[in-house]
Amino acid sequence: MKESDATKGDDLVKNSSLYREFQAEREEIMRHKWLESEKAGFDIGFERALTDWIVKHRSKWRRGRQAQSQPS
Repeated sequence: MKESDATKGDDLVKNSSLYREFQAEREEIMRHKWLESEKAGFDIGFERALTDWIVKHRSKWRRGRQAQSQPS
């Protein structure tokens, strides 16, 4: 595979809605990790932050994202 083909493939993936959703969700998890680590006084780690965010926030966050993406 030529390098330009690989670059085009990377661009296609990065511009896909699925990838954008993954990135947005990851940003929320990292924000949650930071906030919860600050509260705890130590780094809680990604796994703990991920699990906690999924249990406490993911459903509401996704509903909000879906509501934003629907045309008025």
